[in-house]
Amino acid sequence: MEKSEAGGEEICLKFNTPTKSRFHGPDVVPGKPLADEYTQENLELLRKGFANLRRHIENVNKVGIQAIVAINAFSSDTAAELELVRQLSREAGAYDAVPTHLWAKGGAGAVELAKSVERCCSKSKQNSIFHVLYDHNLPIKDKIEVIAKEFYRAGSVSFSKEAEQKIEQFTRNGWDKMPICMAKTQYSFSADPALKNAPEGFDLPIRDIRASLGAGFVYPLCGAMQTLPGLPTRPYFYDIDIDAEIGDILGLF
Repeated sequence: MEKSEAGGEEICLKFNTPTKSRFHGPDVVPGKPLADEYTQENLELLRKGFANLRRHIENVNKVGIQAIVAINAFSSDTAAELELVRQLSREAGAYDAVPTHLWAKGGAGAVELAKSVERCCSKSKQNSIFHVLYDHNLPIKDKIEVIAKEFYRAGSVSFSKEAEQKIEQFTRNGWDKMPICMAKTQYSFSADPALKNAPEGFDLPIRDIRASLGAGFVYPLCGAMQTLPGLPTRPYFYDIDIDAEIGDILGLF
């Protein structure tokens, strides 16, 4: 499930079949066929798994933005399943929920979605009430706790000794007024990828905190979350070549 801004006023949530898995459905393993629960109609599992999407919609609405659910309609999705998602999304507070078929039809498969976004943007220009979740002037810890408790529904936030030291250092350096970008698993509202659906009251462990000074934000690392390595100043492609005589590629690692 991804989020993207639309016209600076609305947010669209892309949503597809894995919503069923948000309620402890069978594991989805790369390279293996999907379980029958995901390829056959299962309204009960879909309804239970919808709690995850409902929270995303609530979070979007919480900052004064209207949500549009873009349903990534799979060939195995039935009309009843698509209609159930549309119904539940609107009941949860979404402006609209629109099936899309981009994977099969390209841009033509998202025309109705685009029209819905256009209608929503036109309507919202008159009464947009967007507001940020927290005051950037709050201490780093307070901003993290607001995100954890308001968006993730955590009951508490714990900080490692290293994270505590980083917070003190960042505050001394004047970096405490920067916004927060949480580095956390995408598979759960918690830091535990196995804790699915819409958990509440859990502890969110902050292992470390780092700063991206160029981009202008601080990012806490939740649980075992890892980050991608930075790119070198001199790209490695400069050292990649082809041995024209034998056709081997050189410089790969």
